[in-house]
Amino acid sequence: MSNNKQKHAQDRKMVAGGQKYEVAYFARKHGLEMQDAKRIIEAHGPDRDAADKAANRFKH
Repeated sequence: MSNNKQKHAQDRKMVAGGQKYEVAYFARKHGLEMQDAKRIIEAHGPDRDAADKAANRFKH
Protein backbone atom coordinates (compact mmCIF):
# COMPACT_ATOMS: atom_id res chain seq x y z
CA MET A 1 0.00 0.00 0.00
CA SER A 2 2.81 2.43 0.63
CA ASN A 3 3.55 2.37 -3.08
CA ASN A 4 0.10 3.76 -3.84
CA LYS A 5 0.55 6.59 -1.34
CA GLN A 6 3.98 7.39 -2.72
CA LYS A 7 2.70 7.41 -6.31
CA HIS A 8 -0.22 9.63 -5.31
CA ALA A 9 2.16 12.11 -3.66
CA GLN A 10 4.29 12.20 -6.81
CA ASP A 11 1.22 12.73 -9.00
CA ARG A 12 0.17 15.77 -6.95
CA LYS A 13 3.47 17.43 -7.87
CA MET A 14 2.52 17.29 -11.54
CA VAL A 15 0.05 19.24 -13.68
CA ALA A 16 -1.71 17.30 -16.42
CA GLY A 17 -1.71 19.97 -19.11
CA GLY A 18 -3.72 17.77 -21.45
CA GLN A 19 -6.61 17.58 -18.99
CA LYS A 20 -9.02 20.49 -19.36
CA TYR A 21 -10.13 20.31 -15.71
CA GLU A 22 -6.49 20.54 -14.54
CA VAL A 23 -5.86 23.61 -16.70
CA ALA A 24 -9.14 25.16 -15.51
CA TYR A 25 -8.20 24.55 -11.87
CA PHE A 26 -4.72 26.01 -12.42
CA ALA A 27 -6.20 29.07 -14.15
CA ARG A 28 -8.77 29.61 -11.39
CA LYS A 29 -6.16 29.11 -8.66
CA HIS A 30 -3.93 31.82 -10.11
CA GLY A 31 -6.61 34.12 -11.54
CA LEU A 32 -5.48 33.56 -15.12
CA GLU A 33 -7.24 33.14 -18.43
CA MET A 34 -7.37 29.54 -19.67
CA GLN A 35 -5.05 30.21 -22.62
CA ASP A 36 -2.46 31.84 -20.35
CA ALA A 37 -2.62 28.93 -17.91
CA LYS A 38 -2.21 26.44 -20.75
CA ARG A 39 0.82 28.31 -22.12
CA ILE A 40 2.47 28.35 -18.71
CA ILE A 41 1.89 24.63 -18.21
CA GLU A 42 3.19 23.84 -21.70
CA ALA A 43 6.26 26.03 -21.22
CA HIS A 44 7.19 24.63 -17.79
CA GLY A 45 6.11 21.06 -18.25
CA PRO A 46 4.19 19.06 -15.69
CA ASP A 47 6.24 20.30 -12.71
CA ARG A 48 3.60 21.97 -10.52
CA ASP A 49 6.12 24.00 -8.51
CA ALA A 50 7.71 25.49 -11.62
CA ALA A 51 4.31 26.25 -13.15
CA ASP A 52 3.09 27.87 -9.90
CA LYS A 53 6.19 30.09 -9.74
CA ALA A 54 5.78 31.07 -13.40
CA ALA A 55 2.10 31.91 -12.84
CA ASN A 56 3.03 34.13 -9.89
CA ARG A 57 5.63 35.94 -12.01
CA PHE A 58 3.09 36.26 -14.85
CA LYS A 59 0.57 38.01 -12.60
CA HIS A 60 3.05 40.62 -11.40
